[in-house]
Amino acid sequence: MRLDRRSFLKSSLAAGAATALPALAGGPAQAQQTVRLRATWWGSQDRAQRTLAVAELFSKTHPGISVIGEPVGGDAYWPKLATQMAGRNIPDVFQLEPNTLPDYSGRGACLDLTKFLPKPLDIEGFGQRMVDLGRVYDNLYGVALGLNSFSMFYDTAMFEKAGLPAPTPDTTWDDYARLVTELNKAVGRPGEYWASPDGSRYHYVFQVWLGQRGKTTFSEDGGIGFTVDDIKEFYTYWQGLRDKKVIVPADVASIDDNSIQNNCLALGKSAIGFTYSNQLVGYQLLIKNKLGIAMVPQAGKGAPSGHFYRPALIWSIGASCKHPEAAAEFISFFVNDIEAGKILGVERGVPMSPKVREAILPNLNPTEQATVAYVNMLEDRVMDYPPPAPIGANEYDRNVFRPVADQLAYGKLTVAEAAEKLVEDAKAVLRKR
Repeated sequence: MRLDRRSFLKSSLAAGAATALPALAGGPAQAQQTVRLRATWWGSQDRAQRTLAVAELFSKTHPGISVIGEPVGGDAYWPKLATQMAGRNIPDVFQLEPNTLPDYSGRGACLDLTKFLPKPLDIEGFGQRMVDLGRVYDNLYGVALGLNSFSMFYDTAMFEKAGLPAPTPDTTWDDYARLVTELNKAVGRPGEYWASPDGSRYHYVFQVWLGQRGKTTFSEDGGIGFTVDDIKEFYTYWQGLRDKKVIVPADVASIDDNSIQNNCLALGKSAIGFTYSNQLVGYQLLIKNKLGIAMVPQAGKGAPSGHFYRPALIWSIGASCKHPEAAAEFISFFVNDIEAGKILGVERGVPMSPKVREAILPNLNPTEQATVAYVNMLEDRVMDYPPPAPIGANEYDRNVFRPVADQLAYGKLTVAEAAEKLVEDAKAVLRKR
């Protein structure tokens, strides 16, 4: 599916406890509240504060509905969500992302939202292609909360200290290897600080690598879209940097549980981090030096970028929700209300609603503006949106991709053995819808 990028961009710029929101609308209306919605998501404390503030605003303007916020940190979110699914106690509104939307909808966790269009779920203003980012085949299982893409963050102060040029959209993988080698010589501290993270551990970095070679992580039929030789080439690249000791070692890399606060960049262990563009806001809150943002390294002139526009995050409605109309109304408020948009900013990506985008742009701080500028810069570089991820895609990331990369980093597997194991284990956890 090709995104209508120009129509999207033309109006844009160049932790784990449940929290019950207080009743705010005074008087008898409080006592008459009959609908209580549970909403859950993962993310930083900043995300939790923004989300709870919007939920509070919603409850204030919709006195017949109250919202219970249940933020969860890091990888703890997915086991908790799986347990809730097994107990048929999944929250009314819950957060997913592109790889997990097909997975959870395929497992029967999500309601088809089509019947709530256009009221109470008003997302027609997004444009059909943007609405379709929440679609899995023929059914609409989620609403995209913002747009982002893959990215590389870097500590600008470290590059300045080293006297090295910052990464650009044209930085290639060969350039990156030379750059981090020189950077590590200048600012690295043995056993304490390194130039680069271990990119072999991030499935989205491999996804970019594959896209630059005309391939995808997952195939149209629900399998893997790559071969042993593809992942072997990827592992070989990172092993070369590991041998030079310019990337973080295994004991540091393995701390990353897919949360901002435990990423080696945020922990002060590396000068660079690979992540999603919308997370620049959360990272900058944890790092005193100014962060820059660039594309993941490129394959060279004429090659595809490997990047594509993706929904940063997604709201879905639980299949067991007793008040789906109210849940749909909350999601519609979340993505359409101007005041809600001002609270949320671009922490979950560039807003999908043109009217919200236009309203918040004048009030964005420099970090938020950099996020929007990055998304705009990609306009003529992004590729087609890939096939839907199969059932098991989340397990593939958590229980296959990262663990195999860790075993390689610890020296328990050779590059060839790790490549064989990744393909074998991936095939074991993935299945068609």
